[in-house]
Amino acid sequence: MIDVHSHVLWGLDDGVTSLEESLALLRDAYAAGTTDLVATPHCNGEFRFDPELVDRRIAELRSQPDLIPRLHRGCDLHLSARNIEEALRNPSKYTVNGKRYLLVEFPDVFVSSAMDRILARLADHAMTPVITHPERNPALQADPIRVTRWAEAGWLIQITAQSLLGRFGPRAMAVGWKLLETGAVHILASDAHDPRDRHAKLDEAWRAVESRCGAERAEMLLMVNPAAVLGGYEPARPVPVVRRKWFQFWR
Repeated sequence: MIDVHSHVLWGLDDGVTSLEESLALLRDAYAAGTTDLVATPHCNGEFRFDPELVDRRIAELRSQPDLIPRLHRGCDLHLSARNIEEALRNPSKYTVNGKRYLLVEFPDVFVSSAMDRILARLADHAMTPVITHPERNPALQADPIRVTRWAEAGWLIQITAQSLLGRFGPRAMAVGWKLLETGAVHILASDAHDPRDRHAKLDEAWRAVESRCGAERAEMLLMVNPAAVLGGYEPARPVPVVRRKWFQFWR
């Protein structure tokens, strides 16, 4: 599996707090089946994004003996006016692996109608938006059809794996599964912040999706499309999940 959203780098945001925690998170992720993980520190009003510091942290982790999984650079970009303009000036500073995909996060309270134009503007500058955890956003929980429209427009939708398991409450769980089953979700990721509670172990989510939607959908969400984000190429486009119906025939 490939995890395109994590806060594994210590001391940069509200994620892990020490090198030891980073290593514990990575080793647990690998034990659960993750081969590649993207470090995506926040870039918002509270946390400054410094790509050079991010690269130094990644290099330090890579230098640890027997460290796995492989690490890559990205950013969890809050869609503020300042961040948008900066990303338009320097796309590769924020995109995953310096390629075409950009993880974007909306405000929790209000998602402006202008966001559709903003997403299109990012795309016009060779950045395909990856909309992170809409199932946890109160404004989007109330308007999941909007998320579906963004998926239809060509933007990618990323759900937090633990949302499907109830970690963020019943509302996030219900909206997450609904979006997934209607074909609006392209990627599952951990959005890991620590090695204990908000961890990077994706195997439970794989099993939940496989049980409910089939192995092919689990592979698409946790392997195929995350690999497309890493490599900068076109993802597989999900379709609605067709539930099997069981009938009992009486003679």
